[in-house]
Formats: sequence, C-alpha cells, structure tokens
Amino acid sequence: MLKGCTKEEKSWIFYDWANSAFSAIVAAIILPIFFKEMAQMDGVSSVDATAYWGYATSLGTLVCAVLAPFLGSLGDYRGMKKKLFTAFMLLGVISTFLLACAGSWKVLLALYVLGTLGFSASCIYYDSFLLDVTDESRMDQVSTLGYGLGYIGGSTIPLVISLLLIQFSDKIGIPTLVATRFSFALTAIWWLVFTIPMLRHVHQKHAVEPEKHLLSQTLHSVASTCRKIVRHKSLLLFLLAYFFYIDGVGTIIHMATVFGSSCGLGSMDLMVVLLVVQIVAFPFAILYGKLSARFGSRRMILFGIATYIVVCAVGFNLKKMSDFLVLAVLVGTAQGGIQALSRSFFGKLVPPENASEFFGFFDVFGKFSAVIGPSLFGLVAQLTGVTNYGALAVMLMFIVGGAILLALPKNIEKMQ
Repeated sequence: MLKGCTKEEKSWIFYDWANSAFSAIVAAIILPIFFKEMAQMDGVSSVDATAYWGYATSLGTLVCAVLAPFLGSLGDYRGMKKKLFTAFMLLGVISTFLLACAGSWKVLLALYVLGTLGFSASCIYYDSFLLDVTDESRMDQVSTLGYGLGYIGGSTIPLVISLLLIQFSDKIGIPTLVATRFSFALTAIWWLVFTIPMLRHVHQKHAVEPEKHLLSQTLHSVASTCRKIVRHKSLLLFLLAYFFYIDGVGTIIHMATVFGSSCGLGSMDLMVVLLVVQIVAFPFAILYGKLSARFGSRRMILFGIATYIVVCAVGFNLKKMSDFLVLAVLVGTAQGGIQALSRSFFGKLVPPENASEFFGFFDVFGKFSAVIGPSLFGLVAQLTGVTNYGALAVMLMFIVGGAILLALPKNIEKMQ
C-alpha cells in the first residue's frame, strides 16, 4: 500500500498508526467500559455514568477547541510546529500510561481529559504537516492511507492483544483488572514508539517568520485568519458543514460503548463488535481515497454522511445483538473515509505557510461539535431515561451538515 510513498509521507502516515491506539482503546472501547464498571461499583447509576462520560469528553474537547486557533498560530512560526507537536504528544502518552495506575473513576476521568487534550492538540500539528510532506495531487491518497493504516494497525493490533489478555486473563493467571490496566500502558508505549519516524523524518517546510512580540503577533494572526475565513464564503460553508456532520461522527465514536452497554450488551460482546468497526474501516478508508479520484472528495463525504444517517436509524431501533453488528459494519464503512477526506479537502483550500493556524480553526469546528454532541446525548439520556433517543439528535446533525455541504459551489478556489 505504501509503494510509491516518500519517506516523509510514510513517516507522517505512521502517526495515524501510533495514535489510533488511543482512539480505540481509551476513547472508544476499553476505557469507557472499564470506567462505567468502576463508577457503578461506587454506586453511580448506569444512566449517570453514561452522562458523566459524555461530560468528560466534552470538557476535554472544549479546552482544546478554545486553545486550537492560538496553538495553530504558534505552530506556523518557523521551528515551532515540531516542538509543540512533541510536547502535546508526550502529554497524551504520559496521561494514558497513568490510567494504568488510577484508583478511582474520578481519577480515570481526569486523566482521560488530559489524554484527550494531548491527543487533540498534537493532531492540529499532525494534520497541518500534511502540507509539508506531500502535494495537493496526493493529499486524498496520503490522508486516507493514514486513516486506513491507523485502523488496521493502531486500532486493531494493540486492541486485539488487549482483548485477548482480558478475555483469557483467568486462564493465564492474571487478574482481569490487571489485564485491563495493562491495555492502557500498552497504548501509551505503542503511541510513543510509532511516533519516532514522525519525529525523525517529518520537518516543517512552510512557515512564517516570528516577530519580536510573539504574543501580540499571534493574537493579530488569529484575528486576521478569522476575517479571511469569513470573507472566503466557500471555506466558511465547508467549516459549518463539517461542524455539524463531524459532530455525529465524534458522538458515535465516544458514546458507542456506553450506548451499547445501556442497551443490554455485555462488555466482551461490545469489545468484539467494535473491533469489527476497526477491521471494516481499514479497507473502506483506503477505498474512499481511491473513489475520490473518480467521483471527487465532496461526493464521497456526502456518501459517508448518508451512511451515517442510516446508522442513526439503526441505532434508534437497536434491540438485539444482530442490530448492533449491522450498525458496527455500517459505521466501519464510513468512519475513516469521511474523516480522512475532510482533512485533505480542507488542506487543499488553505495556504501552506499558515496551515497550522487554519487547521487550528478546523479543529475548533470539529472539537466544538464534539462538545455539543456527547453532552446532548448524555442530557437526552438523563431527561428521558431512554438512551436510544440520543440517536435522533445525532441524525439531525448529519442532515444539517449534508445540506450545507450540498450548498457549496462545485469549483472552490484555494485561499491565497
């Protein structure tokens, strides 16, 4: 799959392989289940535990969303992007490793928030490095390769190891609690080790020169970028569309396991079914990249949105294990492709020398949607006492996002 890729492209792609372990084990599958079990052992109800997980997810993404434009602007200064990327990557790695030692559900939530901040902030710089490692003609292919390898590598290999240890812990003489905690340590080590190629071979090529008053220059730059986005109507419309449809994607990722648990599915059933998502997402993420060359990235994003609307309908009517399997397969077909093509679609519109700053705003629109979605999901669950009703709110986000994306002009000019 990587034949024809440069050393810089391969090294960049491997960060998806590295950090996807956090997305799968910590954000989506094992930690949510582990957290919910610990919270319920402490007397917290199932519905409240679901809500607290949603609120913690919202808090972590809210902090990063507020900081993202300023972090992005700082990353555009010569010599800063790699340093800031490394600092936030290490914050995520250390917080994830400490999950293995946490003694209460409250500490788990605090470390999860810090890990989410490190993960999200490092991705601002990672995404903007796309413009440093490849050209516009290869962005869709390189971006989808990253997501594809992330699913089959980072999301699958450490997850399978962790699931096998948890499932057969009694037979090999390891307490289940220890096996579960080991999965968090494994995630941190995996994340750090496979980031090494990125640290060695990917460098900032496009940059602006810093001035004497760095803080005032950063504030001025952020304000200037805001004005540019508002004036560039097509870019603004795309960001609004992204805000809505990525809300649904993020909510489904973060709330899937606690949602399934509330619907009566067992912990191991949830882990195995969500593993199916990672396996299915691998070929389909790459397929989205290939199909975008023929049909265009916007049409493929719209196809992913339509798939997610079907996912929400299945989720609202979820009654048995077979329904959850159908939902998992559908999510897998669209999840990687819609995220990867959104990243490359946006990358084609922005100037390379200000890529980090623009991706900071890209992150704002994505992260603020992740603040709204999980919180809304948790609030609806608490108010109605029925978790399934949250799927209807998520479906509405996809419908609005798709409608705005359809309103974009066919030919969008790159921002100068």
